[in-house]
Amino acid sequence: METWNYFNYFTEIEEYFWRKRGAHLLVSPLDWAVMETWQKAGVSIEAVLKGIDRAFESYQRSRRGARKTLKSLAYCTDAVLEAAEEEVEATTGKAPKNGRPPASDAFSAEELRAYLRKNAAKMEAAIAKIGGQPELSAVLTGIRESLQGVLGLLDAPGSPDLEDLERRLTVLDDKAHAALATHASEAVMLRSRRDMDAQLAAYRRKMKPAQLAMVEKQFLQKRLLEHFALPRLSLFYFS
Repeated sequence: METWNYFNYFTEIEEYFWRKRGAHLLVSPLDWAVMETWQKAGVSIEAVLKGIDRAFESYQRSRRGARKTLKSLAYCTDAVLEAAEEEVEATTGKAPKNGRPPASDAFSAEELRAYLRKNAAKMEAAIAKIGGQPELSAVLTGIRESLQGVLGLLDAPGSPDLEDLERRLTVLDDKAHAALATHASEAVMLRSRRDMDAQLAAYRRKMKPAQLAMVEKQFLQKRLLEHFALPRLSLFYFS
């Protein structure tokens, strides 16, 4: 179950936030960007949920809390990072709590095959729609071929090595992000940045420069993936 929770990071946070809000609403691109910064920083699910609780308590005591529902996870950033720092202090000298769990049977080989095949099909469809950008098409085709190679690793006897599989998928995700940032048109980048600035406007003052830079990066990556209809490959997005 610990390994499942680790790879189900986004879903757990998303559902917890829904329950706190009292409404099953779509999580915004900004919320996803914020969650990704926590995941990449190694913030545990426990620290995130504790921070969300604190942020809601603080918000409900404020004047705004009496009139409106807390809308975005961006409001929870400071409280989550504070909870994460407390967790680090409490575990100093102990075994790290946020480290990757050992490989286990969190996913069956067949579930993993289905996930990888689904993403390979999405990539193939996206590549077919890209016209007039041969360099981008070539990079994405190489990533799709590498994904097929990863799929072949699941045919090895024994349980899949989730840690190694995740490393390989993360490398492919990084290659896709770099290719999109390099080859996306100026119009697409400008539209994405305008959207980012509009959604972040209310939260910029609450974030430290390093936090803000990470959220902006994750937001733009998500927007480019959506524009080109490309999937995330990491097991964190397994569903």
